[in-house]
Amino acid sequence: MIPTITAEEVRQKLEDGEKLSLIDVREDAEVAEGMIPEAEHIVMGTIPAELDRLNKETDYVIVCRSGVRSENVARFLIENGYKATNMTGGMLNYTGETAPKN
Repeated sequence: MIPTITAEEVRQKLEDGEKLSLIDVREDAEVAEGMIPEAEHIVMGTIPAELDRLNKETDYVIVCRSGVRSENVARFLIENGYKATNMTGGMLNYTGETAPKN
């Protein structure tokens, strides 16, 4: 079972000043339209090559457009010994502030 958090819960935690380790796995064109400013952008297809950037002690919240790709990435990370939580509903359900990727 993949742990989940709703887009609304993520927004609330960020607004409350909580530090979250967010990874947005959408494609470049998608994040250009806006992403959660605190998120790190790692395209889904590059995750296996980027594992060295991640810390096995950190609980990552994985974000995509609707929650499907992020669930797959979260499963992959968990299977490889990382801690990951899927943001269900994805950016389609996220109502907090977003900014285009710099």
